[in-house]
Formats: sequence, C-alpha cells, structure tokens
Amino acid sequence: MNRAIFLFIFFGLLSCYPVYVKGQEGKLSAGADEAPLNPPDSAYMAGYGQNRMSTGVHDNLYVKAVAIANNDNAVVFVTFDCIGLPYPVLQQIRDAVEKKIPPSQLDVTHIIASSTHTHAGPDVIGIWGEDMQHSGVDSAYISFLIHTAADVITRAWKHRQPVTARYATTSFGEDWVENVSDSAEIDREAAILQLLSSRGKNIATLTNFACHPTILDDKNTLISADYPSGFYKQMRAKIGGVNLFLQGAIGGWVQPEKVPRDFETAEKKGRDLAEAAIAALKSAKPLEGNAIQFRSQAFEMPVRNEALTELAYAGVIHRDIADGTLTEIAWCSIGNAAFITQPGETSPLYSFRAKQLMKNNGPKFILGLGMDELGYIIKPEFFREGTTLHASKYLKSMSPGKEASDVMMRVIDELVE
Repeated sequence: MNRAIFLFIFFGLLSCYPVYVKGQEGKLSAGADEAPLNPPDSAYMAGYGQNRMSTGVHDNLYVKAVAIANNDNAVVFVTFDCIGLPYPVLQQIRDAVEKKIPPSQLDVTHIIASSTHTHAGPDVIGIWGEDMQHSGVDSAYISFLIHTAADVITRAWKHRQPVTARYATTSFGEDWVENVSDSAEIDREAAILQLLSSRGKNIATLTNFACHPTILDDKNTLISADYPSGFYKQMRAKIGGVNLFLQGAIGGWVQPEKVPRDFETAEKKGRDLAEAAIAALKSAKPLEGNAIQFRSQAFEMPVRNEALTELAYAGVIHRDIADGTLTEIAWCSIGNAAFITQPGETSPLYSFRAKQLMKNNGPKFILGLGMDELGYIIKPEFFREGTTLHASKYLKSMSPGKEASDVMMRVIDELVE
C-alpha cells in the first residue's frame, strides 16, 4: 500500500476514537455546568397517585453535569431532578452529545446519569398520567430534557480546567431519615468529592446521600426539587460552583419521617445536608492519584411484574418490556474514589454489599437510580409469604421482581472485580 494512503487511513481511523495515552494519565481537569429543567406548562406530576397536575413552580429543577478527564480517560456525571430517568432517554442524550463532541474527544458511553427522585417533578416514566390507561409523559418535555442535558454536558466538557480533588465522608440524617420497612438497615454515610481550581475555587462537588426527596406530600402541586433545592442554594451561597446531589440506596423505603410536610422544612433539611458536607470538607483528604478507570455493562434485567409488562405493551410506559428490559450498570474510579450505579431504588443492603466489593481506600459512592429507574430492587425477604416487612405489598408492585437484586449484584461483582 502507498505510504501516504496508509497514513491517511491510519490517522483517519485514529480520529474516530478518544485519543488517550495509556499509562500517561497526567493531571485531572474538570468542568461543570447546570440548567433549569422546569416544565413550560402544567404537567402530570410523578410520584404518589395519578392525575396530579402541577400548578406552578416553587423552585427550580436542574440538570447538572461534571466532566472529569486526564490524558488517559474521561467520565461525565450528570444528575436530573426527576423521579428517575429511564435508560432509553439516557441513550438519546448520549446520541445528542455525540453530535456536539467528537468521539475523538469523549466516549459518550462514559456518561453516567443519576436522578434525585423528587416527587414534585414531571412524569418521565408514564404511570402518573390521567389514569393507568394513559401515559403521563409529555414527549415535548422529554425532547426539551434531552437537548438541555446535551447542552449542559457539552458546556461542562468545554469548560474543563486543571483541578485538584479532595474528599470527605460524614454521617447525616439520624434525627429524621428512617428505613420504615426495616429500621435496622440504613446507610447514613454521606460521601463528598470536591474539585478545586488552581486558585482554590470550587468548580464542583458531588455529594452522595440516601433519602427519598418526599418531604413534600401528595397535596403539593408546585414543581420542586424537594430538599435538594435547599442543598443547592446553601452550597452555592457558601462555596459557589456547581453542586450535584447523588441519590443513594433508598429502596425498602428510606424516607423523611416525623417532619412537617412543607417547603420550609424541605429547604431546611437541604441546608442542613449542605452544612454537613461543608463541615466535612474542612477536614478533607487529598484524592490519591489521578487515574480514571471506567467499566460498564448493558444487560437484560428480568421483569416478572405483569403489570409493568402490560403498561409497556399499552404504551403507558415508553420502553420495551417483555420478560426483560435492557438496562446498564457502570463502575468507575477517579484516583482512590470509586462509584457504582444501581438502576433503581435499591435496598440499603445492596449499598453495603457493593461497598464491600469496592476495594478502594477512598470514598465509595453508590448512585441509586443510576443509569435507569426500574422501580424497587429489593431484598428477597420482601417476596416471602407472610413477610412482616412494612409496605412489602406496595414495594413488590413497583418492582421488576424477586430476581432483580441477584442479577444486579452479579453484574456489579463482575464490574468491580
């Protein structure tokens, strides 16, 4: 082959893939961005019962993104104030980003999505419409969400600058967060990763904590992020930057309990979480190393819930569900910090088990509702005849089935190992 032609083909192929140099990680760079995700009009609200229409906006819903890279690899974390972003929508967001950022710069499969699970945002699943025969999803809103997220991710990528990273952990919520199904099983750890500019300015923080954002009850008809709103405002006021709330393992019903169901309480509890994170960062440890590793696996999650299958067949839920549905789990590490996603509302047991598998000596982040929202992925005990676990009937009705937890943990085990 002519040498000129060979070089043309070689470098043409090379440009189709991220140009990373293995073993030459270099320093970390990071960029962050955010944008409101409020519906433009009245919307069916997710969570609680059907036919609950929004009547206005109390505080902003957000999509927030942090892009982290070195010379060797890259990962993007993106969070949504919504009930739970379905995996097919994440795939559309990745497609949209790929049109904005060349594959030679960013592998879009390295975009990790999670949802805060607010019950005061639009229905993005479908089951909270007028009734169980009509979807509550507004296709125009989903299109708006996809394009806004793609823009935010693109700006975060383009805004990257050299950073140093530090981390901290603390315990939070002892006086108001409970597992109402199994009070002895709850992960109260809050893990925080902070990215600082060369001048010590906060570029972004990622704070991981497990509690349903359901201080606001079914009587509320105003759009709200619930307690994450107070968290965002306090973090922005105290340290600036873009601050992400990463939901944890909230299945088996990790809830706010014995609190007033009003906006003042939601804002206060969010501020309290922010203050706990800021206090923990005062004794933060520097991140060890700059290496970025990423692994993910797409697989069929078995679905044994006939109601979910029928709702998908009828078009109420906008995804393919038969005996199973395609989903994805991702694991990544940045220095000595590690992250694993769990594709639904998982029992705290699976937060503890995943952390045991993660052998890093730094913070361990469990991203509940990560990459997908498949409902409650709960312990087999909930499916046993005569179980005394509270709310087991409801939790089973919103679960893919008994097999889901074992399948999920097998994939996590493979990815971590």
